[in-house]
Amino acid sequence: MSAAALRDSIERIAASASPVREEARAAVADLLDALEAGTVRAASPSAGGWEVHAWVKRGLLLAFRHGADVSSHVAPFHFRDRDTLPARDAAAPGIRVVPGGTTIRRGAHLGPGVIVMPPAFVNVGAFVGAATMIDSHALVGSCAQVGERVHVSAAVQIGGVLEPPGAMPVVVEDDAFLGAGSGLYEGVRVGRGAVLAPGVVLTRALTLFDLARERAIVADTAGVLAIPERAVVVPGSRPAKGAFASSHGISLYAPVIVKYRDAGTDAAAALEGALR
Repeated sequence: MSAAALRDSIERIAASASPVREEARAAVADLLDALEAGTVRAASPSAGGWEVHAWVKRGLLLAFRHGADVSSHVAPFHFRDRDTLPARDAAAPGIRVVPGGTTIRRGAHLGPGVIVMPPAFVNVGAFVGAATMIDSHALVGSCAQVGERVHVSAAVQIGGVLEPPGAMPVVVEDDAFLGAGSGLYEGVRVGRGAVLAPGVVLTRALTLFDLARERAIVADTAGVLAIPERAVVVPGSRPAKGAFASSHGISLYAPVIVKYRDAGTDAAAALEGALR
């Protein structure tokens, strides 16, 4: 089935007050196959930046609505979840999923050369580009879009989003470096080649302070906080307002761009230089 035909089918079923369950489950299976193959994505690059494909999320919501709870177990672990969204077989040629407790959920795409260290979780609708490294204790949330040659360090949390269907998922573009324990949530877009130091947390509600170019960056009208390409971001702080905060020396968390990578500087060197 073509992507256009699949979209039309899912939109029709999602809009129906009483859809036929078997038809909905068949459409969901086709969607999950297309997502795993990478021929359909929850969001994709466009001339204006990134385009959200809301119909894909509507299809994933159908998977929850029309799935049945079933039990499964691989000793000593026991699970109970929707039968439409089981763990997928990640044994495709060119992909390494190292033993030790990782789950790749049905409907997630892993490009060639991806390595996943245990334990990690890649949720439904996520897209992970070629040659990306996902380290241990990392989460790639539902519909998150991760580019090629990205380094996702240990304990990184890339948040997911299914509702509302039109909301922009978290996007990490090619060649980005996400330091250990960093967290990306609520429509954050990390530009190509950007570097996040360990412990950086980004959400659309935060202001990003760019010391290198002397500006403050906030979420746009679509609710997307865009981290510029090749920016090096570290955890920072700023004084809290008010006499009480001043008298007690209270500061608030603030992410800070301290520099931009040079064309010939790799991510690790740029991060080390910034932290020094």
